[in-house]
Amino acid sequence: MAAVSVFPSPAELGAALARSVAEAAAEAVASGGRFTLGLSGGSLVALLARELPAALRAAPGAEPSRWLLAFCDERLVPPEHPDSTGGAYRSQLLSQFAPPGPRVLWVSSGLGPAEAARDYEEQLRREFPGEATPRFDLLLLGVGPDGHTCSLFPGHALLQEQNSLISFLEDSPKPPPRRVTMTLPLLNAARALLVVATGASKAPVIKRILEEPREEAPSLPAARLRPRSGRLRWLLDREAAEELRLPREECP
Repeated sequence: MAAVSVFPSPAELGAALARSVAEAAAEAVASGGRFTLGLSGGSLVALLARELPAALRAAPGAEPSRWLLAFCDERLVPPEHPDSTGGAYRSQLLSQFAPPGPRVLWVSSGLGPAEAARDYEEQLRREFPGEATPRFDLLLLGVGPDGHTCSLFPGHALLQEQNSLISFLEDSPKPPPRRVTMTLPLLNAARALLVVATGASKAPVIKRILEEPREEAPSLPAARLRPRSGRLRWLLDREAAEELRLPREECP
């Protein structure tokens, strides 16, 4: 069962998210020599840019130079475009790290969708040799008011993908239309998933995802986040959690 933590506002949530990332990094570096982290875009970029540098200063064992960063999805636009997730992280977060900083797997946005997806999957497989499905230490995910996560949208054929780690779409219902995305088999292989949602507009879908029986919400991509052997935790602000009745951790 997923753990649910509720915070008074996005400010407290952001600080807790950053601490969770820093603690996971320190643990992974200490045990295996590196930390593998998957990043999502949207509001997570600003949250991490604001809170993560301070959290890392309080966790010296986290060692960002030992990190491998990847993107859970990416819009196929030039890196300087405002819709580019990688571009946003480069300018807002990665620029704050002292050299050498984390190693980043960039999506080749100049390629066509199918070729960009194949290229990114090949990059991932090279970084996780010997693993049929790579296991990230931590994936940070968001959720939309329609229940989408990454670039996996309700009713889309990609929800049925079982063979590819990275796939593509050219018909995203949310612009821009051309994207690449991690698929459910890769997401659910992670050692830990943190899903972040803020704001009252998310409350109805959060209730459906977390409280409806799974068979009643099969079209909601975020309801299909079911780590095979990892941990799943939802970080919500009070507005996003306002319709929930299930037990949850109330955080200061």
